[in-house]
Amino acid sequence: MKNSHKFLLKNLHWLGLVILLSLAPPAFAQIVGSKHDLGTGGGGQAPGGTDEVCVFCHTPHAADTTEPNLPLWNRVSNIEQTRFTRYSSTGTPSFDSEEADVGSISLACLSCHDGTQAMDAVINAPGSGNYNAGGASIGGGLSMTPALGPLPNLTEDLSDDHPISIPYAAGGPVDGDADGTYPGVLVDPDFKDPEKATLNLQPIWWVDVAGGVAGTREKNDIMLYARNETVNLVTDVRPFVECGSCHDPHNADSASVVVGSEAVAFLRADDNADSKICVACHDK
Repeated sequence: MKNSHKFLLKNLHWLGLVILLSLAPPAFAQIVGSKHDLGTGGGGQAPGGTDEVCVFCHTPHAADTTEPNLPLWNRVSNIEQTRFTRYSSTGTPSFDSEEADVGSISLACLSCHDGTQAMDAVINAPGSGNYNAGGASIGGGLSMTPALGPLPNLTEDLSDDHPISIPYAAGGPVDGDADGTYPGVLVDPDFKDPEKATLNLQPIWWVDVAGGVAGTREKNDIMLYARNETVNLVTDVRPFVECGSCHDPHNADSASVVVGSEAVAFLRADDNADSKICVACHDK
């Protein structure tokens, strides 16, 4: 009887835990069912040739290593920089930052969103023995066209898009700075000071978004990406603005600007009310 009593108490404990989890608020938006889910039955632009979800971007083995900092990338990254037309080509006088080669997380995004290869072209297809260094379609060659909704094809002309692969605020912060809020003077004073911390002996930077915990890097904050840059013959690690600074490919439920009849999701912040994304960095 005594052992039975203990067994009952133990199972009641687990039952209570299950009930609490079922009543908890939903976790942060996931990729499953979103427009980035290109598998069969997913919410993507067209059905893929597999019900797997992550495979269209990631692989646990044989990932692309031609460009650093791509997370177990399962796509061919075209790193020939001259193919892109950059924002600086517009000659906008207010643009006072140097553009580096398109790199880091931006190449990961553009491996789909420049429209040069099918969205379902992967290096390591599901199953055994399906590796193809040049990439191969697994769903019939899914393409991007304006007819598929809010235009996801940026093309290789990036002159009409927010500049990427540029040092934050045109420069200032470097890896030698102390952790915390940037203590110096930004090259462009019309930007807000970024935050810095050290993780695994590497510098990380971000800009706090209103509504979060100040001084703590959170998923909703504006991410800045560490890249080497040489200024006056001195090479430092500096924070750069990339596609992933404002966009989170896994945040499918972010509400933002409506284009046509659909909301453009995948923003860092949960919404862009009062231009939350913009004013996080731009001091306006």
